[in-house]
Amino acid sequence: MSQQKTPSLMVIGGQWGDEGKGKIVDLLSGGFSAVVRYNGGNNAGHTVRVGERHFALHLIPSGIIHPAVQCYMGANMVIDPIALKDELEGLAGQRVAVDGRLSISTRAALILPTHQALDTAREGSRGVKAIGTTGRGIGPAYQDVAQRRGLRAWILRDQKTFEAYCQSLMETHNRELETVFGAEPVNVAEATPPLVEAQRVLAPLVADIGPRIRAHHDRGEAVLFEGAQGVMLDVVWGTYPYVTSSSCLPASAAPSCGIGPAHLGDVIGVMKAYVTRVGGGPFPSEDHGAAGETIRERGHEFGTTTGRPRRCGWFDLVAARHAIEVAGIDALAITKLDVLDGIETLKVAVAYELDDGTVLDHVPADAETLAKVRPRYREISGWRNPCEGVVEEESLPVEAEAYLQFLERQLGVPVVIVSTGPRRSETMTRGTSALAQVVRPILENA
Repeated sequence: MSQQKTPSLMVIGGQWGDEGKGKIVDLLSGGFSAVVRYNGGNNAGHTVRVGERHFALHLIPSGIIHPAVQCYMGANMVIDPIALKDELEGLAGQRVAVDGRLSISTRAALILPTHQALDTAREGSRGVKAIGTTGRGIGPAYQDVAQRRGLRAWILRDQKTFEAYCQSLMETHNRELETVFGAEPVNVAEATPPLVEAQRVLAPLVADIGPRIRAHHDRGEAVLFEGAQGVMLDVVWGTYPYVTSSSCLPASAAPSCGIGPAHLGDVIGVMKAYVTRVGGGPFPSEDHGAAGETIRERGHEFGTTTGRPRRCGWFDLVAARHAIEVAGIDALAITKLDVLDGIETLKVAVAYELDDGTVLDHVPADAETLAKVRPRYREISGWRNPCEGVVEEESLPVEAEAYLQFLERQLGVPVVIVSTGPRRSETMTRGTSALAQVVRPILENA
């Protein structure tokens, strides 16, 4: 085995998703032979901006923008065939060559139109306790996997098998829609042709990805593993039940890819300089006033997938420590630091307090308890001089650098990447840590 020059790395979301992982993965991808997306479905959304070109990716790994990078979709993903076909066509329309560069795990689960109908029906039945799902069928598809009736991507290889399996499962779903929810069934005859059309496009992409990823490792080639959503949306360690239906933690990449954990690398957690959340569920540091609205407008905080306005608030050290501890985050990439430009006083949540005076320094497992906490804030001076577009560490406003240093001290991990704008070029490597030394040459060549 040859000695690899760049170690494999993992990039995950350290908050409630939408942290800007797409940009970070895109920047790093050029330094790796392969990029792997290992969880979730098209409920995730990455916006990558290259010059004046914008790429909105929901299923395909962000590394697809780099022509020399192989991309893989892992077994723990749930894939809407029609959505993936449309995404591929969109990339072709933007002159991104995909042929021979994208592989779908034979074991990935498939999403059907009836999964989406069930998702909508279930969410509607929850009333005021709605989770805020995207309605993309993610939860019902993972439920089918757990119930051992889900469809795996290997059936895409044969049209007749695919069509028969899809129709059978959709009929099963329709019975549930009618009897449990009193909802209209999906017209299976009308739903089938678009699925078959997608099958023809996707069939050549289906592969056993484990041996291929192991081959990269055996050749000494580094792999970048890309997680969807964020730690606070993890099905086990997030704010359950207001979570996604998959594991967002880096360790889940190994079984999704069919490789051992020794193939995985250090973990970079992506966090915004503030915090956002989409959908229902507790959000201790949410700001309902002018500051939250200012952050939303400056940060263009509207979902890539749904277009919904994101809830905005201040950086939460308690939630960030929780993410670092349960996910094993080794370093941070802080995004959208420029959104805080000009805000006179910043707040950071340093602890939670209950009505009886109990102080919590951890995230409780009970979402109802978390919804009742009041954050204890520490105020920090903001900065007048803008950091928007700044790409040299020494050129950051003194107060902005002090803010980053404060986060480092409180969280115990280095901030190695800082994003100061939406473009690729508006990013810096920061500090002298071991991971900073790994990512610096990659970003310099991006």
